[in-house]
Amino acid sequence: MSFQALVINKTDTGVHAAMETLEADRLPAGDVTVAVEHSTLNYKDGLCLTGQGGLVREYPHVAGIDFAGTVETSADSRYQPGQKVVLTGWRVGEARWGGYAQKARVQGDWLVPLPDGLSTRQAMAVGTAGFTAMLAVMALEQHGLQKNDKEVLVTGAAGGVGSVATAILSRLGYPVAAVTGRPETEPYLRELGAQRIVPRDAFAGPGKPLEKEQWAGCVDAVGGSMLARVLAQICYGGSVAAVGLAGGNQLDTTVIPFLLRGVNLLGIDSVMRPYADRVQAWQRIASDLPMDLLESMVEEVELADLPAWGTRILEGGVRGRVVVNING
Repeated sequence: MSFQALVINKTDTGVHAAMETLEADRLPAGDVTVAVEHSTLNYKDGLCLTGQGGLVREYPHVAGIDFAGTVETSADSRYQPGQKVVLTGWRVGEARWGGYAQKARVQGDWLVPLPDGLSTRQAMAVGTAGFTAMLAVMALEQHGLQKNDKEVLVTGAAGGVGSVATAILSRLGYPVAAVTGRPETEPYLRELGAQRIVPRDAFAGPGKPLEKEQWAGCVDAVGGSMLARVLAQICYGGSVAAVGLAGGNQLDTTVIPFLLRGVNLLGIDSVMRPYADRVQAWQRIASDLPMDLLESMVEEVELADLPAWGTRILEGGVRGRVVVNING
């Protein structure tokens, strides 16, 4: 049976993505075939769509690092036709064909049953970014994050991970300080629950090995020099969950915050996360993420719109979450 897909090809003139009609025998090997209903746009997808970052090694390629839909056929006893499922990570959409198509074929180990109460559209409004944000919040809690008068900092707060992290932390009762370099996003961030907006410039320039203790914890999507400054400002015993590198992959800091304040730097990987952790995180998302606020983060696009949006997300022009309606 034929299906529509956004296929990326590489030619002498560069990398180009266009809609194509494919036959089912073009799908890669796998034990579960999913009728994809929704996907999302992430930074990695922007890299794949534009041929940057070296993520795609073989062409033609179908990007889309996450998707949600309905099982069509399954050789895995855990999944039955008609069941709703969600996929994030496992290098799907990078090394393997992903969710920017009406059909996807993957290994059952990479899927998670969609929690009750979540639609496939809502699951992709959460997507990899929201899944990563939930893992970061869980890691902070596991390392002793407490509700008190100290704020939890979220950097890159208007982006996909930051938006969901802000909403979850606020819903759980933590006072949230949101960092953004776009002043126009302040109303949006306050709607998500941020109690205070911190301009990105507040972290500009080099800091001291230790600065005033300000933050009970942090979800950091920026990295680079901002992360170095944040580490020096975390309260005694607090933690930073590092989830991104929008500000660079170098970390020029000292061991002083770790030695004198017992600060923890927690690396958050969502790509190869074990199955049990994935199930727990999605269950927490279903219970702890306010779905009314989730909708305020969402802009919906169609498959054919994605080449332009891929460039846009790399230029920092995307706020919140972009949901791809595969059959729209």
